[in-house]
Amino acid sequence: MADKSAQFALRHAGGNAVSPQAVWHCIDCGEVARALGTDPVQGLAAEAAAQRLVRYGRNELRESRRRPPWRILLDQFADFMIVVLIAAAVVSGVIGEPQDTIAIIAILVLNAVIGFVQEYRAERAMAALKRIAAPSASVLRAGRRITLPAHELVPGDIVVLEAGNVIPADLRLTEAVRLKVNESALTGESAAVEKAVASLRDADAPLGDRRNMGYKGTVVSYGRGRGVVVATGMATELGRIATLLAAEEDSKTPLQKRLARFGSRLALAVLAICAIIFVTGLLRGESPVLMFLTAMSLAVAAIPEALPAVVTISLALGAYRMVQQNALIRRLPAVETLGSITYICSDKTGTLTENRMRVEACYVDGKLARPDARPGTTAQRLFTAIALCNDAVAAGREISGDPTEVALYEGAVRAGFDKAVLEAASPRLAELPFDSERKRMTTFHHAGWRDRGVQQRRAGNAVAALRMAA
Repeated sequence: MADKSAQFALRHAGGNAVSPQAVWHCIDCGEVARALGTDPVQGLAAEAAAQRLVRYGRNELRESRRRPPWRILLDQFADFMIVVLIAAAVVSGVIGEPQDTIAIIAILVLNAVIGFVQEYRAERAMAALKRIAAPSASVLRAGRRITLPAHELVPGDIVVLEAGNVIPADLRLTEAVRLKVNESALTGESAAVEKAVASLRDADAPLGDRRNMGYKGTVVSYGRGRGVVVATGMATELGRIATLLAAEEDSKTPLQKRLARFGSRLALAVLAICAIIFVTGLLRGESPVLMFLTAMSLAVAAIPEALPAVVTISLALGAYRMVQQNALIRRLPAVETLGSITYICSDKTGTLTENRMRVEACYVDGKLARPDARPGTTAQRLFTAIALCNDAVAAGREISGDPTEVALYEGAVRAGFDKAVLEAASPRLAELPFDSERKRMTTFHHAGWRDRGVQQRRAGNAVAALRMAA
């Protein structure tokens, strides 16, 4: 099954890496590169990349067209109760009650302004956040490693991955050195997935089991690697999810449904009562014009003009309180929807928490010691080991890597042990990565001897001995 699927993928690829049937995880890395017409060492030439960008389009998820300001304003008048109020304002003007007309129009304008300002500001904030968060990618083009905006990636590009990178497109991994990827955005599993290069046999393997693939929108949490782009834009797994979401129709919130039911029942009740009064007046011999004006006056008086404005103001206040908690509300009814939730079923790590840790204290020499306290001799050796036996990477104020290693790195810095300074004096000679059997990671460093070759040989012998012992 896997071999037939791989052959199908290769037949239908022909440079077209956006085929949804292509089971790239079942195909050998060399075959993938040949099918996509790329060099895994040199990458694509600039001319070939430009042609593919025209052919496949930008590596972006297509969004529904953003509402223009005039549409946002008109949507404020789409609610059933608002339509009833507009009808009441027209009737008030017809029957000679200008003060009621003015009052209703003022309420409608206030309601529309509040809703428009909130939603327009939210739309602008969302657009600004997307511009700020626009990702970039490290790519091999004609043998040179360059950084490009992620939307310029094309099928066949060779992407270089490092800890902290957001994977910019769907990749078939060609190199994975202790590479771990957080795929919670796709699978919901917060634990990072360890990646490999070898092709798989199961063509129907779920996303979480495709260890030789990297998917757009997931995050490299540890290690480094390379991969060839096999899908971009809407052809990615994230794009398929976006397509399903775009097919969903907008649904009404519980409050909107209740207001619509209330408005329709109120309108029917008012019309029924007005009809009864009108017919009763005619049966008593009253003037038809007088009874019509009386019935319309009763209808206008029965409609709660302030209800939509009260609801909108309440929702706006709720949105303001959410903004103070760093939560952006795009549409006002969403505030009430959040308030109607009874249960939230969610994975804790990385969802309700930040998937971050912090070293508060270390148990040294039989007692607890805080990293920011003055360390003793044993604690100095401990923090030196914590800083050197660590693969977290600092770029300015940002530290990327496995959450545990990031916490240890920050703890060492608070104790005054800078990894960069220590590595300059004691560069790493060899290492044994963490594994579940040894339950530790081991690194070997230059210890000040003159003959570095001797050190490297001793480190190599130590690594071999540890592996044999394991």
